[in-house]
Amino acid sequence: MSSKAKVLYKASFNPRIKNYIFWYGILISVVSLVGIPLLPFYLLLAYYFINKYFERLECELTTRSLRFKKGFIFHTEKTIPLDKIQDLTFKEGPLLKAFGLSILRVETAGTSVQGAADLSLIGIVDAAEFRNMVLEQRDVVTDNAGTGNAASDDNESLLVVLTEIRDTLNRIADKQ
Repeated sequence: MSSKAKVLYKASFNPRIKNYIFWYGILISVVSLVGIPLLPFYLLLAYYFINKYFERLECELTTRSLRFKKGFIFHTEKTIPLDKIQDLTFKEGPLLKAFGLSILRVETAGTSVQGAADLSLIGIVDAAEFRNMVLEQRDVVTDNAGTGNAASDDNESLLVVLTEIRDTLNRIADKQ
């Protein structure tokens, strides 16, 4: 019935993400008093797990959706249909700027919490170009959806129902 979605672009991630995650973990450990005693264990194990995490990062723009995979211990895979994407925003903080990274936040129509993103992509290479590609493909998908035969079929069925309602109301009026 429908053809398989074609991959238009496969995003690559900046290797500086590994250093960012490492230092972010140290910062969180130091800020939280509970993390300070655990810091030596973090320092010993962090690079191994961060490298495995980085190896499993994937993001693909297809003809119909945006797919994202991540995780080493806890695997996450998310597919967001392009016609549901409302906004793509950039976020940069002091630590992100220090590493030359940014976060691309994907917000969809069904987001339940105000200001929450459905997907946050950290450290995509050429994030601005990727953002433009996603928005252009979203526009292609939404433009094609509006010109399909489904809309005309819905209009015809609506017209039939409205005609039946009109005829029924006329019969009721004639009986009174």
